[in-house]
Amino acid sequence: MRLDKLLANEGYGSRKDVKKLIKKGSVQVDGEVTKDVSHHVDPNQSEVIVNGHVIDYREFVYIMLNKPKDVISATEDSRHECVTDLLDPFYDKFNLFPVGRLDKDTVGLLLLTNDGELAHQLTSPRKKVDKIYEATINGVVTEEDVQAFKEGVTLDDGYITKPAELEVTETTDEHSWIVVTISEGKFHQVKRMFQARGHEVRFLKRRQMGSLSLDEQLPIGEYRELTEQELDQLKT
Repeated sequence: MRLDKLLANEGYGSRKDVKKLIKKGSVQVDGEVTKDVSHHVDPNQSEVIVNGHVIDYREFVYIMLNKPKDVISATEDSRHECVTDLLDPFYDKFNLFPVGRLDKDTVGLLLLTNDGELAHQLTSPRKKVDKIYEATINGVVTEEDVQAFKEGVTLDDGYITKPAELEVTETTDEHSWIVVTISEGKFHQVKRMFQARGHEVRFLKRRQMGSLSLDEQLPIGEYRELTEQELDQLKT
């Protein structure tokens, strides 16, 4: 990669700004000052220092966010806080985006990355990647509901969902606590599936996507980068 392109990508200004920076002698590559803006570097191997700061170059970044309520799964919005607003400004240069969507009032696991290929692998309907949610439902969820989910539920627009696994973990006269596994991601799908069965979702949390499980030690609204093991499992 050309040195000026690397620095521009890392947020050191426009190409014009970066060229001035390099020609001033403010940049070292592998211990030597270079004033050649077209100098080629391997950003994964070379040590590049700008004004005493070592560049931490990474092509892709993968972040696990424990999404809170009232934040939308988008990169920018004029009226609402977005999930990317929760990240340190350090990550701005990576142009991260959410993989799939969680509703504004849904909490839990959300992956943010700039790896478009992986995002496609995780969200493409043809890949049938499982998403696991836990929810509190108004009313009693019955064995008939479990069977209906297993066969596919007809939504309000006539779409018949793919088979889903529904497990009732606890019930009272007023509420049911459930775990549901779906392999697609239609708009408001879990809520609409229960609505079609005459139930209202009171609380919804995503706890797993593919092999990636929410770190339960991660507080609501907090995030961390994936471990190498988590990333390897997710990619395979």
